[in-house]
Amino acid sequence: MNAAAAPGLHDGAALAQLVGEAFAHAQGHAATEDAAEVRAITDAMVRLLIGAPLHSDGKLTIVSLAAEAGLRRNKLTHKHTGLKDLFYALVKARAPLPEGVPESLRARAAKQQQDLARVRAERDDLRIQAQLMARIIQVLEIENSKLKETNTALQRQVAAHASVPDLTRRRR
Repeated sequence: MNAAAAPGLHDGAALAQLVGEAFAHAQGHAATEDAAEVRAITDAMVRLLIGAPLHSDGKLTIVSLAAEAGLRRNKLTHKHTGLKDLFYALVKARAPLPEGVPESLRARAAKQQQDLARVRAERDDLRIQAQLMARIIQVLEIENSKLKETNTALQRQVAAHASVPDLTRRRR
């Protein structure tokens, strides 16, 4: 598929298409299996980036890319690492909102992203505080148990000495 002939493609999809063609051409005819894999991966990239998956759930992950290309995931993680890195870069570079979205919606989306980052940071802080509180409670429970044992031992000692008359008190 030629990127110029497909005006509906996003920039990332067009780039994936061009890079795939360049990889396939650079490998030449000696490695036709590799060229077929590169073609399948880049075609899958294009379908995922434009939001038209045929064989996967459409998520922008390596697992979905491998499923969309009809290959095992290790082909991307071990053999075609350049294409994997390209896919991650294209996903990261995607605009969060398509072109033509009003500025008020872009501002709202940016605010929501900031709020989400703030809430995640608060959640992480609260998680750390909860772990600290759990440790403190464990230490206090151990100390309380030891104090109860000490108190019980002291009460036994007092009870044992209760039968001995107190000579310090004088009778009048």
